[in-house]
Order: sequence, then C-alpha cells, then structure tokens
Amino acid sequence: MNPEESVELVSRNTAEIVTDKELSEICQKKEPTAYIGYAPTGTMHIGHFTTIRKIADFVDAGFKFKILIADVHAELDIEKSPRELIDARTEYYTEAIKGMLEACYIDTSDLEFVRGSDFQHSPEYQKGYMKLMESMTVNRAERSVNEVVRHSDGMKASALLYSAMQIMDCAEQGLDVDLAYAGLDQRRIYMLGRESMPKIGQEGPTCVFAPLLSGLTGGKMSASNEDSKISIHDAPEIVVEKVESAYCPQGELEDNGVLEYAQHLVFPILEKNGDELVIERPEKYGGDIKYSNYKDLEKDFLDEDLHPQDLKKAVGKAIAEILKPVNKRLEGKEKLLEKAYPEEF
Repeated sequence: MNPEESVELVSRNTAEIVTDKELSEICQKKEPTAYIGYAPTGTMHIGHFTTIRKIADFVDAGFKFKILIADVHAELDIEKSPRELIDARTEYYTEAIKGMLEACYIDTSDLEFVRGSDFQHSPEYQKGYMKLMESMTVNRAERSVNEVVRHSDGMKASALLYSAMQIMDCAEQGLDVDLAYAGLDQRRIYMLGRESMPKIGQEGPTCVFAPLLSGLTGGKMSASNEDSKISIHDAPEIVVEKVESAYCPQGELEDNGVLEYAQHLVFPILEKNGDELVIERPEKYGGDIKYSNYKDLEKDFLDEDLHPQDLKKAVGKAIAEILKPVNKRLEGKEKLLEKAYPEEF
C-alpha cells in the first residue's frame, strides 16, 4: 500500500485530523506508530466497538498499533472506578477488546497491549508530566479534561494530572508513538498537548479523532442510559429489540444512531469479509435488497426508498451477529465479571 492509500484508509470515517499534512508525512515512514487508550471504568459498549473497529484501518495502512489499558487513569477518575476494582476491570477490558478485535478480523498478534501502570510510575515519565504541568495553567488543564472526567461535587485535582498523563503517553517517556487516535471528547486534552509538548523539547501529537456517535434514543449516546446504548453483553434478541425501537425518522440523517452504526461498524466489517447487508422485505414492498456499501444505503434512506423499520431490522441483526465473537470470548468468565462489576453481575 502506498502512502496516499494509507492516508485515505486512516482518514475514512473520522471526525477530524490534526493535521492532514502531518498524517501524510507519518504515512511515508517505514513503520509508523499509533495508539488508543481505554481507561477501565464501566462495562464496554458499542461506542467502544466502533473505535476498536477503526484499528483495522490503521493496521491495514501499515501502522504498528498499541492499545493502552489506562489503569492509572481509571484510578484518577475515582467515581467511575473504585480503586479496589481496577485490576479486575483491566483484565476484563483486555479480554473484551480482544473479542472485538477478533470480530473485526484483526489479528491480535499484530498489536501491542500495554498497561499504564507498567510505565507510568517510572521516574522519567513522572518527570515528564511534572514539566508539562509547569507549562500549563490550572484553568487550561481543567478545561481540557472536563468532557472526560466528571465529579458530582466538583472536579478533583486528580483530573489535572489525568490530562498531563494522557499527553505524556504520546511522548518519548511514554508510548513513544507518531499518532494518537481517540474520540472527539478527548480533543481538548490533545490540543493542550500540542501546545505544551514543544515547551519541554518534544513535538506535540498528531491526532486522528473518531466522531461521537448518536445514541439509539437520539442525541448523544449515554453510557448510563441502557436504552441509548448497546452493551457488548446484550443478548442477540436484546440487541435486535433495542435497534428496532431506536430513533430513526424516515429520511433523516441527524442524530440517527442506526445509520451511524451502519456506517462506522457494520459496513466496514462486512466489507472486510466481502459480505453485504441484506434488507429483507416482502415482495409487495419491493422484495429483498442488498447493499455492498454504506453510501448507497444512506442515499436510499434519505430518498425514502428504504423504510426505517426495514433498515432497523437489518442493522439490528447485523450487530447481533457481529457481537457473537465477543460474547464467545467472555464465556466462562462470569467470576471475572462479578469481581469487576459486583453491582451489575
């Protein structure tokens, strides 16, 4: 694959790239590197799955990819993850992510899993984020992290360390990568990193941001609203039921989570395996129709040639099928789930 093709693959289905020129230069390297980090807090859901699916594009584009299980970050976000549960949740995240990678036809031997506590307590790393914090104001650091870390009675000082450490993860003292891949809610942290890193003699991270997808009830997905999200633990019939009940107005694109999950999860996986999305319809409504790409499906939906209920039924079945390898990976790990999330399992 040539550099231009790599850029196109990495760029597809993204919200923003900072910057296009930097990405182009990185893709010309012999072995470019990138990472994404997941703090092991709540149970994993389809929002996580869409970002994990994107890893396939980086691997196919020739990147050496690292997955950070950010256990120390989880400790700093204490309301989401009690400290005594961190180890179990770290193990759960590792297993769940590997299941999602398998569902996306990604060979996990091509990836490197890293636990934050394996390097974030080193003197070099700690000196690095101390220097970073010396270059930031409290207000600037707080603004950078307020979409990521929330506390019910006001932001704790630990959140300021959270942002500095996330920036340092990209640096030489951390994972030493060319590019950071993250959700758009992480943007302020990485923009602060691009401003601050040169002050300590290092380049700021090049960034690829994934869009924040809509929930099934319309608007932003809420991890605390079961009707808004699909959990990776949902049984197939629950997945189908949730999607069939989702917000999906005829011919409307905005806040339409069904279309967004078709674009960012279903079609990329189907295309990877050479499959199509089959919309089953009675003959009196035109009979079955197959889609090999998302653009054609979106056009028919916006033109009102594809009924929302037919779309939802097909997407629900597809997501339920995609989740099967994840469910299989977690079979027999009931004790781990109970240990990691004693109030849920």
